[in-house]
Amino acid sequence: MPLEQPLSERSLRVCVFCGSSDGDRPAYRELAAAVGRLLVEREAGVVYGGGGLGCMGALADAALAAGGTVVGVIPEALAAREAAHRGLTALHVVGSMHERKALMAAQSDAFLALPGGFGTLEELFEVVTWRQLGYHDKPIAVVNLDGYYDALLDFCDRARDAEFVKPGDRASLHAGGDPVATIDALLARVASRA
Repeated sequence: MPLEQPLSERSLRVCVFCGSSDGDRPAYRELAAAVGRLLVEREAGVVYGGGGLGCMGALADAALAAGGTVVGVIPEALAAREAAHRGLTALHVVGSMHERKALMAAQSDAFLALPGGFGTLEELFEVVTWRQLGYHDKPIAVVNLDGYYDALLDFCDRARDAEFVKPGDRASLHAGGDPVATIDALLARVASRA
């Protein structure tokens, strides 16, 4: 992974994982936009997958409209498919998904997952695994809008109960249904690390 830039030398940044589509309910896109605005209100920059479509685009557009900093990271092969957002503060076009995830992680102080599909889950569980292995100690949370992640969180509890996941590692993945409370708790955990 790329070396991290110390938080004291840049503004706080939250990496947000979310879908490149809108999902089947307007609430998902509305949540992404609300999260973009909430992070800016809390003086946190956004790091995300660099797409201009779906929830990803809504997140970036809302944060930018609120005057925030938005850093996108997208693989060259997906730049056209996910319509790379060309109005960002910074857009990094990289060679692979591995490079994308490593750069997003290095640029971020915390991770937040919104409703999404396989890509969102893959990104989320990679940073959870990296934390479990000691590669970082950054806080991780999911916004569990209307129970979207209930089954996944139940699985995480089952893996802990079956002793495949240590209790402390399970506890490192926080979830909340209210985006305001979830973001505020996430940022408080960032502050406690500083």
